[in-house]
Amino acid sequence: MESFVAQVTQFITDNQAWAGPILALLAFGESMAVVGLIVPCTALMLATGALVGGGVLHPAPVILWSIAGAVLGDAVSYWLGQKLGPNARNVWPFSRDRTMIARGRLFFRRWGTASIFLGRFLGPLRAVVPLVAGIMRMRQSRFQIANILSAIVWVPAMLAPGWLVAQGIGELEGIGETEWIVMTGGPLLAGALTLAIFAKLAARRAVPVRARRERPAGNQG
Repeated sequence: MESFVAQVTQFITDNQAWAGPILALLAFGESMAVVGLIVPCTALMLATGALVGGGVLHPAPVILWSIAGAVLGDAVSYWLGQKLGPNARNVWPFSRDRTMIARGRLFFRRWGTASIFLGRFLGPLRAVVPLVAGIMRMRQSRFQIANILSAIVWVPAMLAPGWLVAQGIGELEGIGETEWIVMTGGPLLAGALTLAIFAKLAARRAVPVRARRERPAGNQG
């Protein structure tokens, strides 16, 4: 796996014009149900962040292509979940990892819409939660909001460690305003908006539940 990461990183370095499409394909693969369990996108994103920090690659196309790939990967997994329904766990290759799908289902039931955002950052769950959301017939508008905003936060978060290492602590003072906005302000804003949306949705869902619990026994019919 390490040799694969090194080879892809070297190819990106030698063919900078292909960096964006390659990262989009890798992000797509890692976001796809089950397939994402074997795609080393995280290691490649860290290495790419170092290339961006070292001035080898321009950050804008890398970030935009990666976000597009991640969003599309989750969207396809969600679509497959809708089409296959509960029978998905019996269809190859999903049948090879029923335990992970079961964990994804429990996670989705626990966190609802927020599971799409949180699952993006939780390793193996990243590759199954969108599929489960489709199986559970989650409303598409909610799914896509969480899908897009989580990708906007996830991509810079994956690039940032390598970028910071390449920049070096002593060079951080020379970073321009645009770079700071792209690498920090954007993800923070997206994260804040996402949390606000999820909190509002959770509040709406919680009110009917409390109302039912507090309803007098004599009024239940």
